[in-house]
Amino acid sequence: MNEKLAVIFDMDGVLVDSYQAHYQSWQRAVATVGRTMSLEQFNATFGRTSREIIAALWPDAVASEADIARLDALKEAAYREILAANFPPMPGIQELLESLRAAGFALAIGSSGPPENVALVLERLGGRAIFDAVVDGMDVSRGKPDPQVFLLAAERLGVPPDHCVVVEDAPLGIAAAKAAGMASVGLVSTGRTRQALAAADLVVDSLAELSPAIFRELLQRRRQ
Repeated sequence: MNEKLAVIFDMDGVLVDSYQAHYQSWQRAVATVGRTMSLEQFNATFGRTSREIIAALWPDAVASEADIARLDALKEAAYREILAANFPPMPGIQELLESLRAAGFALAIGSSGPPENVALVLERLGGRAIFDAVVDGMDVSRGKPDPQVFLLAAERLGVPPDHCVVVEDAPLGIAAAKAAGMASVGLVSTGRTRQALAAADLVVDSLAELSPAIFRELLQRRRQ
């Protein structure tokens, strides 16, 4: 394949090991309205926008869009505070990004998180120049499993969807990649089992298992 190829990375659980930061920030935020979030609820909704999650799980605690926005802002501010104090990049992510760029792949982030969260992660990973396109939660109106975030990333890269591979750690993200017509890699991480990610074209336990050759093979196999 001589055409331009791309890899689109989810952010949380793929670029940064933010599972605990997200769960703890939800607990802090919803405690202010007298609610809790169970691990089951957390895992089931991971990948959707915070606004969608709040509206779906606690409609009795949020009377208006302004209430949703306030709770959303509390949650995301807590997330950044926790993550800034202890930033754990996913093992192998720097090496993978460098190898893909050297091999000529276009790179993008496709995240449902707010731009401030994405900016923090980009800064800690070495800067915006690593990625050719970035899509965050303010760019989309529908969270995963809707494919909007990944289709917009491909559009900004100028790469057709069937030339893109998505790296995700959540079932909703894998479903979004499938709906976008893209190949998908499921990364096992905290709270994510191989079984939960079985719909992906490839499931790996570590980013170290991935390489430009593997991404090319996935795209070739999908287009045959």
